[in-house]
Amino acid sequence: MTGAYAPPQVPLEVLHHDHHLLVLDKPAGLLTVPGKGPELSDCLITRAQAVFPEALLVHRLDRDTSGVIVFALTKQAQRDLSLQFEQRKTKKTYVARLWGDLAEKTGTVDLPLIVDWPNRPLQHVDHENGKPALTDWRVLRHEDGTTRVCLMPQTGRSHQLRVHMKEIGHPILGDPFYSEGPARAFPRLMLHAESLRVNHPDGGRGTTFKAPCPF
Repeated sequence: MTGAYAPPQVPLEVLHHDHHLLVLDKPAGLLTVPGKGPELSDCLITRAQAVFPEALLVHRLDRDTSGVIVFALTKQAQRDLSLQFEQRKTKKTYVARLWGDLAEKTGTVDLPLIVDWPNRPLQHVDHENGKPALTDWRVLRHEDGTTRVCLMPQTGRSHQLRVHMKEIGHPILGDPFYSEGPARAFPRLMLHAESLRVNHPDGGRGTTFKAPCPF
C-alpha cells in the first residue's frame, strides 16, 4: 500500500438487494476486506455487515478500484456465486483512463502473471511460472493525451488490468504501483468496475448490475 490508509467516509451505496444477493458500488480508497493491523480494519464487508449482518464474501476489488461488487446473503448463494467466478461464468466490464493515445481500436493482452515476491503485493509478467491472464480491451474515446477504454477481463488475476495496461505502454492513470511521473499525478486510480453479469442463485437467470463511472 502507498500512503496512510484514509478510506472515504461515505454512505453504503446499495445497487441491488434481495434474499440471496447484496450488490454494492464500492468507493475508491476502501478495502474490500480488512488488512493486517487495526489501522486497516475499516473495509467494505465490515460496513456491509453493519447493515446486512448475513453478508458473505464472494470476490474482491482492489482498494483503489471503485464499482460493482456482489456479496452473498446465504451460504447457498455464496457457493453458487463463488463457483461462477471460479469457472469464469461471470462477465465483468471496467472503464479505465490510460496514459497516452492508444492507436488501435480493440485488442487483447495475453500475458501470464505472478506475484512479485520481493515487492508484493505487486504482480509481474512471468512466462515460465505465471498463471494465464487474458484481457480484452476496446477504446471508447481519446481525451487530451489519455485514452478511455472498456476493459473485459477473461481471467481474474490480482492486479491483472493494471499490469496488462502497463505492459502495453499505457498505464492506468493515478496507479500508485504501476504508473510513474505525470501518469501517476491523478487524485485516484482511474479504474471502475462498471458492470457485472452473474447467473442469479435463485433460478439461474442471467442478471447484470451496473454502477455509473464517477470519472
